[in-house]
Amino acid sequence: MSTYVYGIMAASHPSPPQGTAGVGERPVRVLKADELAAVVSDAPEELRPKRRDLLAHQNVLSEAGAEGCVLPMRFGSVAPDDATVTGVLTERAEHYTERLRALDGKVEYNVKAGHVEEAVLHRVMAENPDIRAQAEANRLAGGGSYDDRLRLGEMVAGAVKAREAEDGAQVVRALTPAAAAVSSGPESTGWLVNASFLVGREAAARFLDAAEQVRRDMPHLELRVNGPLPPYSFVEPGPSEPAASTAGADVGTG
Repeated sequence: MSTYVYGIMAASHPSPPQGTAGVGERPVRVLKADELAAVVSDAPEELRPKRRDLLAHQNVLSEAGAEGCVLPMRFGSVAPDDATVTGVLTERAEHYTERLRALDGKVEYNVKAGHVEEAVLHRVMAENPDIRAQAEANRLAGGGSYDDRLRLGEMVAGAVKAREAEDGAQVVRALTPAAAAVSSGPESTGWLVNASFLVGREAAARFLDAAEQVRRDMPHLELRVNGPLPPYSFVEPGPSEPAASTAGADVGTG
């Protein structure tokens, strides 16, 4: 039977509470290899990202992480068997030990920011006299010709695009001082910022205060802060060789 892997921790780390159920309601257990251990369960035959199983994956990590640092695996990390998991722990011991040290006492906050359409349009109009002049000329001309309207639309679109880049950089600059590291996420439709911040638990209040200040300073933005989360974005993949199993290769990806 395949082995589902939730996270990697020190062998001395307390095990999750007895009876903790994982994905597919399978009992969670711990595999050890020298100084490292993996939190695992038997993998369900049909593994799909259903809400119940996503929550179970997160709950196992929360239970284990409450007692100290755990390197979180992405949902769906499956190895052929227990021996493969312990083999990966042994082969990549140096990497995982370094990551456990680096991430100890830290959590992740994911931040997404997007423009509030009406508010950003007002802003670019207020900031750009050429756009205001073109809009006024169109108004006086009863709406303006097709070319005039097209020109105004292009001017506004260009100004909004420039504002997106500016605002995105400003958000990241404002939040970075309260974080130990920053990781840019994949581009997402509708968001001008999708970034994850590695934050020490003792600095979490300062980070959240900085996010509130961004909301006050930039009311034309919608800012979403999700966390604290396990530091998924900061668990760098280990070496691809000699172990190439899902258990090792999927760490921190996806």
